[in-house]
Amino acid sequence: MASLNSIFSYFVPKDRIFFLLFEQAATNLSKMGETLVEAVNTSNIEDRNIKIKELEDLEHTGDDITHQIFLELSKNFITPFDREDIHYLASAIDDVADYIHGSTNRILYYKVEYISEYVKKLAELINQSTKELETAVRELRDMKNLRKITDACVRINSIENQSDYVFDTAVAYLFEFETNAIELIKQKEVLSTLEKATDKCEDAANVIESIIVKYA
Repeated sequence: MASLNSIFSYFVPKDRIFFLLFEQAATNLSKMGETLVEAVNTSNIEDRNIKIKELEDLEHTGDDITHQIFLELSKNFITPFDREDIHYLASAIDDVADYIHGSTNRILYYKVEYISEYVKKLAELINQSTKELETAVRELRDMKNLRKITDACVRINSIENQSDYVFDTAVAYLFEFETNAIELIKQKEVLSTLEKATDKCEDAANVIESIIVKYA
């Protein structure tokens, strides 16, 4: 990834390379959202573990892109928007990837076999949120369709609210009906990590909204 971006950097104006990298990061994150849904909806544990490995690889790809963004930030004085906003947006996208990866790692390492409907619902909400984030990021390149950006950000905020409700309902259900304390802890850890992923999507959306207020 780093070598490919190095080649691109020779042909892309220095202030435009950031858009290319952010689009790569958002596309990679969207793929993680899709793979997460596939992982939690797979009843076969071996197939699920394959998807979890795919998520690990995608998370590493995201790390490489984030590193490249920070590297470009250190090298270039000309940036398309505030350096702080570039840093915040890259970090927020990276955080989403970390929490998606972290949730499936918990499924793997804690040997969680039963995937509840609440986990599946949160995974679907994350998938929706990453798609909206990709839409918003791609529109940053020229900012000609501000309504498309703001609508995507509003939907991300709404999705985060939905995820809060799903998480609270899921935890309440666990405390009422799950009698195995260890299983309760495992399930709650997975749910909590998934819910945090939607929080980080909202953080990224907030940065994007800040950018368009400053520069649109």
